[in-house]
Amino acid sequence: AWVAVPGPRARSGRTALLMSGSSFGKLFKVSSFGESHGTGVGVIVDGVPPRLALSVSEVQAELDRRRPGQSRLTTPRSEDDTVEIMSGLSPEGLTLGTPLGMVVRNKDQR
Repeated sequence: AWVAVPGPRARSGRTALLMSGSSFGKLFKVSSFGESHGTGVGVIVDGVPPRLALSVSEVQAELDRRRPGQSRLTTPRSEDDTVEIMSGLSPEGLTLGTPLGMVVRNKDQR
């Protein structure tokens, strides 16, 4: 969705159009992409410093916590969300200081 906001010359009546909704954060800027009914969803995390230890299993454990069917309050459907870290991580499991790119592919795309 596009949102009109006052620009730097608000007194002149000018406005700027900004897209809202897919990015948030200041220390770490998080941008999401994709749709649950598409080929997958993903996230880009910018601002990650280099040499932080991070593993796919740590990220996967956090995804598993929000997986549907974990409690009576969530949907009973079963989804096998498996995260892939596409960029920003060395083979040794250390962040590179570049944006971290992660994706969860949709296996049941319709």
